[in-house]
This record gives sequence, C-alpha cells and structure tokens, in this order.
Amino acid sequence: MPVAQQIREGRVPVEVYTAEIEAAARQQLVNVSQLPIVHHHVAAMPDVHLGIGATVGSVIPTRGAIIPAAVGVDIGCGVIATQLSLTGKDVEEKSLRKVFDQISRDVPVGFAQHDDAAADAKPFHKGLKCILDKHPGVQKRIGKRSDWRLQLGTLGGGNHFIEVCLDESQGVWVMLHSGSRGIGNAIGSYFIELAKKDAEKNQIRLPDRDLAYFPEGAQHFGDYVEAVGWAQDYARANRAEMLDLVVEGMRRHLPSFEATREAVNCHHNYVQRERHYGADVWLTRKGAIRAGKGELGIIPGSMGARSYIVRGKGSAASFESCAHGAGRKMSRSAARKRFRVEDLVEQTSGVICRKDKGVLDEIPGAYKSIDEVMANQADLVEVVHTLKQVLCVKG
Repeated sequence: MPVAQQIREGRVPVEVYTAEIEAAARQQLVNVSQLPIVHHHVAAMPDVHLGIGATVGSVIPTRGAIIPAAVGVDIGCGVIATQLSLTGKDVEEKSLRKVFDQISRDVPVGFAQHDDAAADAKPFHKGLKCILDKHPGVQKRIGKRSDWRLQLGTLGGGNHFIEVCLDESQGVWVMLHSGSRGIGNAIGSYFIELAKKDAEKNQIRLPDRDLAYFPEGAQHFGDYVEAVGWAQDYARANRAEMLDLVVEGMRRHLPSFEATREAVNCHHNYVQRERHYGADVWLTRKGAIRAGKGELGIIPGSMGARSYIVRGKGSAASFESCAHGAGRKMSRSAARKRFRVEDLVEQTSGVICRKDKGVLDEIPGAYKSIDEVMANQADLVEVVHTLKQVLCVKG
C-alpha cells in the first residue's frame, strides 16, 4: 500500500503509511515537521503511536543536527533472529518447557544481570571510559546495582522478549528483542537533558522541549555522536551474546542442530549518517528498521501473533525504512485495566510463556494487528518468512 495520508501543517510534509493515527501522535509528527533542521519530509510507519517528543514509528532526516529524544533512551534497541536446522517435530512441548526453564536460568531478565562479565565486554571499556571522562554525569544516572559489563547478554523487561518460532515450512527459528540496557538509558537520558539545557541557554524556540537538538559544531554534538554510536554497538553485541546463550541452552534439550543462516541483527531505535533526496543527513529511525533494497530485516508481532523476516524494497519515500513491529494501540496502564489474566491465557494459547498479571500489559490485545501493519507497508518490504512463536520468555 502506498502512503495513506499526508500531513501539511509544518515546514515539511509528513508521509503517513496508515489511515489510522491517534491525535496525540499526529500532533507529535506535526511538531517534528516544524523544526528548521528537518530535511524534505518526515515518514510515519504503519505502526506509528505516541512516544516522548517524537512519535514511535517515525523516520526523521535532519541536516546538521540530531534530536537525542528522537533516538530515545533505549538506544540501539532491535531484534536478532537466526534459523536452525531443526523442524517442528523436533520441538515437542515437553522439550520446549525444558528449554523455557533453561533460558530463564541462563539469560537474566528484568533488572537482573550476570555474575561475571562476558568476554565480549572488553572491547567496550576504552570507548566508554572516554565518554565518562568527559561526561561523568552519565555515571550518576546508572543504578548502584547496575553494571554494564554484567548486563551484556541480558534481556531487560517491558516488550523485550526471547522466542522460539516456527516458520511457514515448520523450520525452527530463535528470535530476541533487546537494546543497550541500563547504560544506554543513562547515556540517552543524560544527553536529552543536556540538549534541553542547551536549547534554553541558546533561546531556541521549540514546539516541544523534548525536541531539543544538538547542532553540528555545538559544544556537545560530537560527544553525543560518540556516545550514541557506542551504545548502538553495545546493543548489537548484547543481542548477539544473548543469542549464543539461548542456542547453547537449547542444545541441552533438543536434538543436535546447527544455525543454517547468518543471524539478522537490526536496530530499530537509532541514528546514522545516510544520503536521501540529494543531501547527507542524520537519519533517526525511532521505532523503524532499515529496509534498503535487498536488505533483510525483522518485524516482530506481539506475544501470540505472527512475526516476519522481510526483504527491503528500498523505497525512497520511506527513507528506505519500514515498521519495527505491531505498535501499541493502548498504554500499559490501559491494558492492565482492560484485560484479565484469563484474556492473556486465551490470547497466548499454544505458546509456552508467562501467563500472569506481571506481563498483562504485554497481552496481544494491547497491540495493533501485525497483519494490518504488513498490508500497509507492502510497498516497503516483501515477506521472506512468516514466523509463529511456540515459546516466549519475557522480563
């Protein structure tokens, strides 16, 4: 489906890939489109919904500046997936329950972390030290019991998950969703506040304080680029470390297997330098993945719904981007009021997962229809594999 609607209330238009958008999220898109740093237009993906400052599901090209709050605090959050040489008949319910317990032991979730640092943490020491030496305030935002070295290879909470899935041919996949953990949150929140202070000091007028930005050449611009790049690399390594832990845990309870394809590992909250519409820009994907021509990506649904491995079509209008998932249609508090544990049990039928009030806000009914999201972005991606989870671990 092509662009469903266009909003022309700012300096540049907003191209929206869905006919349905909540009023508050629409206003956020208008706010972004009014900024003098935005290039050509803003793109809103089919899963667009309310965020902080910038809308989740938006793609924002900026010239000579970056908006830290558009990148957010879960810097580098994304999904990794790989296919295994197993089939559906190799993952019976009894074995899967053992796998669920094994993953729960091997991968810390929520606020938990490992007892020992992963070897993969060593390459990150020098870069982070440079960041903290210049900005010790980042360290003050990290919880006293939180250690980035021990959190490498940990899931976190909220909508982060680890899943075992079956594709349309009964092939087995492992897929997981996580980001840069506590250290990414500290970096993100610190620089968001710094951008707000700089904007006030320089008397920059903004439609929303959360849209404060660092211009190139400004005092903190280079430091933010360095810090956000570090956090994005850390997030990617975090997912890879977890995937290794999950696969090794599965080997203890399932027939011998191999990974049959290189893992797809893609961010959906990040910023990077790209060229679009004749200009070199800082492209922020806030709840969107890169979908360049021929590039593989992952679009997960909610727990209990289908997910997709996709190949990008390289659409210029979407800045070579697509949706990052189903997208919430109600807040966490609204979901807890609307649904009961019995609803969760029903909506996650056939999936080995937690079915208690602690994850009620992640019930599939709180999310948009992933099928509708996929239909709305047929111009942006083609489906390579359709996955359905049989096991889901959440924080």
